[in-house]
Amino acid sequence: MMARGVFIAGTDTGVGKTFVSCTLLHALRADGARASGMKPVASGCALTREGLRNEDALALIAASDPQPGYETCNPYAFEPAIAPHLAAMHARVQVEFQKVESAYAHLAARADVIVVEGVGGWMVPLSDSLEAADIPRRLNLPVVLVVGLRLGCINHARLSARAILDEGCELLGWIGNAIDPAMDRFDDNIETLRRLLPARCLGVLGHDSDPAAAARAGALQDAVRALRAHP
Repeated sequence: MMARGVFIAGTDTGVGKTFVSCTLLHALRADGARASGMKPVASGCALTREGLRNEDALALIAASDPQPGYETCNPYAFEPAIAPHLAAMHARVQVEFQKVESAYAHLAARADVIVVEGVGGWMVPLSDSLEAADIPRRLNLPVVLVVGLRLGCINHARLSARAILDEGCELLGWIGNAIDPAMDRFDDNIETLRRLLPARCLGVLGHDSDPAAAARAGALQDAVRALRAHP
């Protein structure tokens, strides 16, 4: 039975959560699932005639089928490219879980699986009373951790995995994303992560590849199987 949703967390900002999320959406769709993406909170949005739009959210929508409306995919959009709680303060907006929950329910009524992309790293605050971790915990979503493969990733990955478990969330697995193509001892680092992280590797993605192409190549088939097997 396929899980109703999964939360994509990252070891830091800029580690490729959107790339992984879009690749997973393509892989799920290729496996026969109706799969939609969601970015509950996004900062660094561009002001357009339609309103504030975030590149990550637009990429998730493009990779989805059915494709959600923008406000459903990204209920909280902020213009400054700063930490989300600071961007919300700048906009004089309070990020509230109920709005996120409502958008998620709307997506879940139309799709088999929802890929929910987080913002920044695991411990980013969204407001004085809401943390990024509250989203998967309160929606009861398993977490997939995106590890940006570069110098320092072992420490960041281990700390993030420990924090996810300490928050009472389920760590379904981790996905490596090769953000530094010149990383020394790449294979050794992957092996160390496989040995030390408290969850299994669900795939390793190459540097700067296309999400649809990566999905066609079977890069995240283990992640699709893990979601299908999840109770």
